[in-house]
Amino acid sequence: MKYRTFQKTGERISLLGFGTMRLPILDGNPGEINEKEAIAMIRNAIDKGINYIDTAYMYHDGNSEVVVGKALKDGYREKVLLANKMPAWFAKSEEDIEKIFEEQFRRLDVDCIDMYLVHNITVPIWKRVLKYNVLEFLEKKREEGKIKHIGFSFHDDFTLFQEVIDYYPWDFCQIQLNYMDAEFQAGVKGLKYAGSKGIPVIVMEPLKGGKLTDILPKTIQEFWQQAPIKRTPAEWALRWVADFPEVLTILSGMNSMEQVDENIRVIEAADPSSLTAKEQAIIKSVADEYNKLIQYSCTECKYCMPCPLKIQIPAVISLYNDWYLYEGNHKVKADFDMWMSPDRRPSACIACKACEGHCPQHLPISDIMVKAKEIFE
Repeated sequence: MKYRTFQKTGERISLLGFGTMRLPILDGNPGEINEKEAIAMIRNAIDKGINYIDTAYMYHDGNSEVVVGKALKDGYREKVLLANKMPAWFAKSEEDIEKIFEEQFRRLDVDCIDMYLVHNITVPIWKRVLKYNVLEFLEKKREEGKIKHIGFSFHDDFTLFQEVIDYYPWDFCQIQLNYMDAEFQAGVKGLKYAGSKGIPVIVMEPLKGGKLTDILPKTIQEFWQQAPIKRTPAEWALRWVADFPEVLTILSGMNSMEQVDENIRVIEAADPSSLTAKEQAIIKSVADEYNKLIQYSCTECKYCMPCPLKIQIPAVISLYNDWYLYEGNHKVKADFDMWMSPDRRPSACIACKACEGHCPQHLPISDIMVKAKEIFE
């Protein structure tokens, strides 16, 4: 296993981290984790050198925390850095922040969480974090020995990322990054900015939820075949992220023992700045080809927002594009079900077209909402 150094403490952290948002499930129910298999996977990963385990309050309807806690019994807790997150969007008061925090500890059944993040920062969530004094609360918990390091995970644009980075002396941060998202959300620009501030970066979604590996369009396969060294799609995606020295660890949401072993094999051969110029060019060609397959070229400028019905328009269009881009991959539907609020889905659209007058791309947004409803709802 490759390791990189957490400069604040000198600890060596495995370059591959275990994300527990996509554990094996029973009967297609995301809330019903196959505990025996999941625990075996997590322990196998730890036995083979992975020492960063990431969970969150809402993964698998709350059961991810429970299963992770069970997996870390029998001496495994002492072998890892445990990461968890505060979902401030569930809180309606400062008291709710305390309740969520305590519930997490009951589920995990641990005394301390090493890496604690403010979860999923976007503009509205950041406002709530400040309103409910979440950072002050976490500092208090750090003083009490309940958590060790304070960070945040991020899902908005670079401008907000820069604001959040500059607001507080973070110990670390977490961003979505893969070769398809190099200029999306914080992107490579955010990675470099955090690095310039001495803030280590955890990367999530290096395989874009598995969509870069499961079903490959023919043209994408042809680009990969041009590479002088043959690698799997997962290997190309992981190597692209690992090439950045600013990355501390790469989270992968693994759901089978085979994925654990394969990702460990890939990471063991990954060094920063090791991809050749030709390999980087091929990866860029793959990303460009994927982008050509996109149905609607939404830039997520958010000029269409706010929607009078509170529909998350850019998010719906992004998922609709993904459905066609990755050829009906079931994981896109799973992402919709997990992240799309029930009261902000495309079925709420009344075709008022207030959004369409503001869209610089002149997209037929109301038509897209109908199509998205048919696919996802």
